[in-house]
Amino acid sequence: MPPEISKSRSPAPPASPKARRVRPVPAVTRSIAILRLLGESPPMGVKAIAEQLGLVPSTCLHIVRVLVDEQLLKVDEASKRYALGIGMLSLARSVVKNSTFSSLAQPMLDDLSNEWGVTTMGVETAGAEHMAVVALSRAQAPFGLHVDVGSRFPALVSATGRLVAAFGQESWPQLQKRFKTVRWDKPIEFAAWKKEVELARKNGYSIDRGNYINGVTIVAVPVLDEGQRMSHSLVAAGLSDQLNGPTGTAIAKAMLEVADSLSTMLPYKR
Repeated sequence: MPPEISKSRSPAPPASPKARRVRPVPAVTRSIAILRLLGESPPMGVKAIAEQLGLVPSTCLHIVRVLVDEQLLKVDEASKRYALGIGMLSLARSVVKNSTFSSLAQPMLDDLSNEWGVTTMGVETAGAEHMAVVALSRAQAPFGLHVDVGSRFPALVSATGRLVAAFGQESWPQLQKRFKTVRWDKPIEFAAWKKEVELARKNGYSIDRGNYINGVTIVAVPVLDEGQRMSHSLVAAGLSDQLNGPTGTAIAKAMLEVADSLSTMLPYKR
């Protein structure tokens, strides 16, 4: 019989905070858009970048030149195409190095990975649109998961996405609108997904059995602060044959213990 998971981590969804007004800064917004575009695309010329983002080519040129000067972009002088530069790598390393969660979670993820033979991840879920991998431990497994520290995914995807919905502040109509943009190997209907979100809130963990990646089971648990707000998630991924029903539940229980330990050590800001 599968181990029973404690249900003491099942809070009522928190009230929505008052929206904070952010004054638009076009130059910053355009710079970030260019970096994100080139982070997901092969090297591109100024004209292609401008067309993709709806920018005036001359404006786009000025921005990419500044980004090159700051080493956030690099340019191939022969083709005049731009790509992310080494400055981005330096920034990413600084984020991880200075992240208390990453430094605390890494040895715990290593232990989970070694004990269960799965790939484990620490995921930051603070953003409304995306989540990002901030810590990673790979197991000696017969499959490779294409993920690295810094990888970003839509916030509602896979097991962690169910937790984002369960412990977040969005209404069901808002979630349904964003759910329609999520891509799955084995698509799931919103009504069925909604039931799994409610189950995740009740149980305190979530399991994606091959919906996001066919043949791969993904287990996720939330890391909650004292206000029962979710800022991070611990994730384990393995072959579905490896993480069958009882095993998936057992690893979820082990991950919940780690998440509880992390919650007591993190200096959350209130």
